[in-house]
Amino acid sequence: MFLRRVFFRWQFLAVVLLPLWLLVGWPLFGAGGWEVLGIFFGALTLGICLLVVSLLIYARKDVREARAVSWPDVGVLALWHALVIGLGFYAAASPWLSALVIVVAVGAFWFALWELYDAARRRVRVVMDLIDETARLGPVSGEAGQAGARPGSGQRAGSDPTVIVVQEKPTHT
Repeated sequence: MFLRRVFFRWQFLAVVLLPLWLLVGWPLFGAGGWEVLGIFFGALTLGICLLVVSLLIYARKDVREARAVSWPDVGVLALWHALVIGLGFYAAASPWLSALVIVVAVGAFWFALWELYDAARRRVRVVMDLIDETARLGPVSGEAGQAGARPGSGQRAGSDPTVIVVQEKPTHT
């Protein structure tokens, strides 16, 4: 659980720190001026992608409640962030490593989107099961059901709970 909580906090720090690492790492490890200018735009795009994936992960209720990402999220984020850190060290191998970072980034986006969809689908399924169970078993005693019906309320004990009888008050003239 500790590692999952660390990644929960790290994913938002990574939005700033990983692009900043690229901007610092490339000049330190031998990139030229034009390459640094190109990595500036790449780092900006990377920051936006990291933010979008982090927000998709944060949008899941179970992640917000536990304040921890899931284990598959840890794996995807660890791979993606490790590749970005490696990209800062190896400017010479950047074409292949950059392509790999882009492929993993697209995969991380779709994975986070699928996890959000799956979490929402599970929550809707729980609600629908609750609604089906309530419809099958009838209202719970004391809510609006016949067990708590008052005398003269229009419902008799043993009557059909799907039928509501409203009695009008006779007017005396």
